[in-house]
Amino acid sequence: MAESLRNAARPGPLPNGRHHLSRAEVVASQRVRMLTALADAMKDKGYVGTSVAEVIRRAGVSRETFYQQFRSKEDCFVQALDAATHQLAGLLETAWQSADGSPEATRPVAPEETFRRLLRLYLHTLTERSAFARLFLVEVYAAGPEAMARRMAWQLRFADAIAEIFQVGAEGGADERRFDCEALVAAAAHLVTVHLVADDVQGIRGLEDPLVRLAVRLLG
Repeated sequence: MAESLRNAARPGPLPNGRHHLSRAEVVASQRVRMLTALADAMKDKGYVGTSVAEVIRRAGVSRETFYQQFRSKEDCFVQALDAATHQLAGLLETAWQSADGSPEATRPVAPEETFRRLLRLYLHTLTERSAFARLFLVEVYAAGPEAMARRMAWQLRFADAIAEIFQVGAEGGADERRFDCEALVAAAAHLVTVHLVADDVQGIRGLEDPLVRLAVRLLG
């Protein structure tokens, strides 16, 4: 699903008439279109203002098709949130592994260098997929407790990654430094949200240097 979302910025309807797609491919295509339609609709209208009817209209599917895959608008939202966040996590993991296997990996790489590389990719991805970024950072507050619980779980996973980069736990004061990791993630999310709501792409990308400096002060 993450790969499908990555490759389908504006997925179109299936061709009319006979085609050579399997049933599984048809279902996957419909799913991506509905998740993307929900994200786009909520970027325009917000969670409360987006109806199931609006999602199926934008996706070009029937109401029956929607309810074959999702229990409700909230269920569709949670699954879109998970798909988009899995995609982001996969991109970051791939970048991290690539960095470890690069020729430069023969020399020690400072934690702040690794953090900067991954932060840059994170910020760039949010600007490229702003509709899905709004799901995670803005509309989640209106989507109910399950969606919020998913967001909190994902933030803790990102804090785990930062703790690994900066080797939190390898020395004294691990509990305090772990709190610093969580605080850094929360600060980044808040600062990105401010610029995301203002549709300020350059502002989001401009957070790279100050967030790296903050990470070094807290964890370096």
